[in-house]
Amino acid sequence: MSVEDTAVARLRRWQDSGGRWRVLARGGGTLVIALLTCDSGEEVDRLSAGDQALLDFVGDRDGSDDDPAPSVVVRDRDAAGKPRNSRPRDALGRPLPPGAPGVPTMPDDLDLPPADALRLAQRLLDDGLPFHAHEVLEAAWKAAPADERELWRGLAQLAVGLTHARRGNLTGAARLLLRAAERTGGYAGGAPHQIAASGLSDWARTTAAHLERSGRAGEAPMPRLTTVTSERRTSVPGPATPG
Repeated sequence: MSVEDTAVARLRRWQDSGGRWRVLARGGGTLVIALLTCDSGEEVDRLSAGDQALLDFVGDRDGSDDDPAPSVVVRDRDAAGKPRNSRPRDALGRPLPPGAPGVPTMPDDLDLPPADALRLAQRLLDDGLPFHAHEVLEAAWKAAPADERELWRGLAQLAVGLTHARRGNLTGAARLLLRAAERTGGYAGGAPHQIAASGLSDWARTTAAHLERSGRAGEAPMPRLTTVTSERRTSVPGPATPG
């Protein structure tokens, strides 16, 4: 198999697993493409290749969010006119065909106190919904004060890494988990909100090494986000149905 064929197959696998991609450069018959995480759009890796198969697959698209057909795409927008993705998703956040029954996602305006966000994210992880946990943790990251932001970002990356592992994208999962380990480990000396920063960093590194070594996700136990031994059930917003 040629390098170019491998690049096409890799890009297809990434897209089929729910990942996104964006063309960074075109020139001399070569494409440089960034591989991005599902919703946050963080770059995980890049590929560069240039044969006709890859050029045909990408076409004139600038990224995976562009419709491959030449027709005009009318995007769904909210009341403020901002584009939104109302397509249904499966339990791991992968887009489903319009009209298909999907698993509700979290509300776009989710705004929880840190303790409630951690409890909800833990509950979602325990229920096998790391994509939904990532939505909760990403909302908390964006709302966090500057001195906590990298910690919450690490937690969100951990959940995204788990999501990619469940989707079968083990390479992307391992890289995200290592980034999560680095960020959470930076707070090992005293993390706020009883977040188990040191334990999470160790867990992420161990899990990433397992993925790289074994080539399979397995059924590793979900990490514990905090050092709290018992969970106090609180009333938190539930997922919102797409539409």
